[in-house]
Amino acid sequence: MEPGLSLGLSASSTAAPLSDTSVPWRFRHLKEEEEEENNGETINFMDQRVKRKIEGHQQPCFPSKRVAMDSSVGWWNKPLEVADPEIFEIMEKEKRRQFRGIELIASENFVCRAVMEALGSHLSNKYSEGMPGAKYYTGNQYIDEIELLCCQRALLAFDLHPNNWGVNVQPYSCTSANFAVYTGILHPGDRIMGMDSASGGHLSHGYYTQGGKKVSAASIFFETLPYKVNPQSGYIDYDKLEEKAMDFRPKILICGGSSYPREWDYARFRQVADKCGAVLMCDMAHISGLVAAKEVVSPFDYCDIVTSTTHKSLRGPRGGIIFYRRGPKPRRQGFVLNHGDDSNYDFEEKINFALYPSLQGGPHNNHIAALAIALKQVATPEYKVYMQQVKRNAQALASALLRRNFRLVTGGTDNHLLLWDLTALGLIDRNYEKVCEACHITLNKCAIYGSISTGGVRIGTPAMTSRGCLEEDFETIADFLLRAAHITSMVQREHGKSCKDFLKGLENNKDISELRNRVETFSSQFAMPGFD
Repeated sequence: MEPGLSLGLSASSTAAPLSDTSVPWRFRHLKEEEEEENNGETINFMDQRVKRKIEGHQQPCFPSKRVAMDSSVGWWNKPLEVADPEIFEIMEKEKRRQFRGIELIASENFVCRAVMEALGSHLSNKYSEGMPGAKYYTGNQYIDEIELLCCQRALLAFDLHPNNWGVNVQPYSCTSANFAVYTGILHPGDRIMGMDSASGGHLSHGYYTQGGKKVSAASIFFETLPYKVNPQSGYIDYDKLEEKAMDFRPKILICGGSSYPREWDYARFRQVADKCGAVLMCDMAHISGLVAAKEVVSPFDYCDIVTSTTHKSLRGPRGGIIFYRRGPKPRRQGFVLNHGDDSNYDFEEKINFALYPSLQGGPHNNHIAALAIALKQVATPEYKVYMQQVKRNAQALASALLRRNFRLVTGGTDNHLLLWDLTALGLIDRNYEKVCEACHITLNKCAIYGSISTGGVRIGTPAMTSRGCLEEDFETIADFLLRAAHITSMVQREHGKSCKDFLKGLENNKDISELRNRVETFSSQFAMPGFD
């Protein structure tokens, strides 16, 4: 509050005239409402004369509008196209790119119009640090309603009982969610064990280079050790995982990753966690939609803590979420558990405190409202049908590539993604990625454990399934991917494999132009959620 600005006057007071000396400069151009009707009582509140309703007499809900301080600038109510044409035009280009392209990045999806509207709403105006019912600022009664509803819908979407599970919907991302878990239940230097990045894990589970440089915050502040997949099969080697865990004795054992196309054996993870006294945490960011639709095995049956992003297969806004067990612990005789010595789980207070005030400030209320909208959709039969189609499309794409004698890691997929090993084709993953991008196909290169020199690409089906693609459409997409591989091979032979030389070979390339036209024609026939 600035000096000279009164927060309120008595009902009988009269507002002082605005003057250059008694009122802050930003209020000097405000026009005061002078008219009063005979019925009702007028009071001053924050320098506005507000008519208070007298019982039995209807009054307008709001006072007459006054001229805004910067109305001459005209920003307040101008549409984006008028207020900032430069940003608007760039955004329109991105919209056209999404509409005309084939989106195969496994971690991307398309949100509905309602989610977009919530993200771009007046909820961005409110500061709301803290948990519902305990906010630092006042005026959060409706924000609390939204957050509590979002939490209820999160539990409902994953068929969880509130007596057994709690949830926090405030994380800005899944990486933030994961670090909040570490911060809440570990001490600096405690041990974490997660899947190796090259095997399909995630940086937030701990990562350091072969030279020993610590890359992720998890490895900087804690001691991390990865487990790996079998380099021949591509499946997790559970025997070696258990052997490592018993030697390393992590306080948190993490299952879940960003590039693993098969089911996770949560029961085996539970056995290992109990033997070494670890908290079992699942990062289900990539498969959370499949979990909610009961199209894959649920980590909630075995894990103590489950985290996720909200924008991948869930088709929500970009953010994170944390589920944690609450209530009495099950008895597991013969094992020593590190997560609390009493008979009840103690994750809730620790994790909530880690998020705020330890790591984050005010939650993004527009995101939480948008997430609530997405979770409402997740709980519908239509969403289950969508996730079933996501799996069928992934299997159809895998079959199409296998018929062309390409190698897929693990030989196929149980979920929404597949890993195409480019080693046998002699293609550099970054070069193939660039060719696809030039043809308006977006996917991403990824390390393939056992073939680090060339790697491969990760391909996902959720986004194009959201646009209405079916199995036969992914047969066509497989043809596009094969054509892109042929173009990559030709450019590498003619110009070389180094990044600089290869990119020169993409300039004015007729083959790329031809494939790009085919891709745009194909993609433009499908509706775009939130656009059409």
